[in-house]
Amino acid sequence: MPVWAGLDIAKDFHWLAVLDERGKPLFNRRVDNDPESIEQAVSDLKAAETEHGPAVVGMDVMGGIAGLVAAMLLDAGLRCVYVPGLAVNRARRATRGGENKSDPRDAKVIAEQTMLRAGELRPVELPEEIHVDIRLVVGHRRSLTTDATRRAARMRDLLVGIHPGLEKLIDTGTKSSLLLLSRYVAPAEIRRAGTSRVSNFLQRQGVRSATADALADKAVTSARSQRVAAPGERRTAELVRELAEDLLRLRERLTRLDAELEELLQQHPDAALIRSLPGMGATLCAEFIAQVGDIRRFPSGDALAAASGLAPVLAQSGRMRYSRGPSGGDKLLKRVFYQSSFCALQRDPTSRAFYDRKRSEGKRHHQALIALARRRVNVLYAIVRDRRPYRASPPLRLVA
Repeated sequence: MPVWAGLDIAKDFHWLAVLDERGKPLFNRRVDNDPESIEQAVSDLKAAETEHGPAVVGMDVMGGIAGLVAAMLLDAGLRCVYVPGLAVNRARRATRGGENKSDPRDAKVIAEQTMLRAGELRPVELPEEIHVDIRLVVGHRRSLTTDATRRAARMRDLLVGIHPGLEKLIDTGTKSSLLLLSRYVAPAEIRRAGTSRVSNFLQRQGVRSATADALADKAVTSARSQRVAAPGERRTAELVRELAEDLLRLRERLTRLDAELEELLQQHPDAALIRSLPGMGATLCAEFIAQVGDIRRFPSGDALAAASGLAPVLAQSGRMRYSRGPSGGDKLLKRVFYQSSFCALQRDPTSRAFYDRKRSEGKRHHQALIALARRRVNVLYAIVRDRRPYRASPPLRLVA
């Protein structure tokens, strides 16, 4: 008979609870997040296996702070499964005094959930090195993109307070606008510089002459229309210049990360197949791989759609029975399919025909895109499963 173990993961230390085949506690103790303590926990689990039977270890976190303990457990030949934190929370709160949360109690609940649902829980496996590299680069890129968006919003908020005309004409997504703001911000300094000097500065920074002339002319025109200096103009201009320089550095770093992702995708066995599907560019392909890992862990395209939050959910109570949109699923994975579907509308006649048909049925734009994304999940799953790239002629049929 098996032994059921629950491991409540934390940064500094974990908590391990072990139950026998009847659910009786064998031990419940702290495991420090260091090799010696984890090795001792592995030895204890092996001893329990010898006395009672094979052990199954449930964990409420995958990757990150659980990386070392998962690697050591799997290296020792122990079977590990993932117990979602939401399931642990709901199961604990359903018991007497369940609002009282503690690491020992959560570890015991994880062990109990493992005992009840071991066959339904997702196995924990060590990912391949290429999967880990892509996931790390994608995560770092996402963090930098979020930081760039926040800084751009802050910069616009500052700029509109002292020079609203300039804020309206600049585009923080372009290098030329950021270069302009890294040197010229306040109306007075732009008027003093004049069109020629501003344009020459931009051209020395690598901006094309036509673009530099047009941007400089608009900036000077805006500066001449504002003759009153706003309070705090000098300090605000300094902060805007600082944020513009930060954004320029972030752009350079993101460019390097995109090049790194391209190199990693060239090494991944599934990347070329995934990118053959219209709309799945390098960034979306990398995000898909980062979230999914090995697609073989999903038994079907429907299972992948459910994990992405794209499969309809059945709601039934008494005589009432209907389908509704899911509230769960991987939001990042859903975003990948949604954005790739939007991109495919201009590149793939089959996707466009499916979208147009849904629109003609009365679906709104968002609903039609969600329906297209749902069908493309099955197409992508079949592409990777069968090792055959997407072919537009004859097109793969997307059935409603």
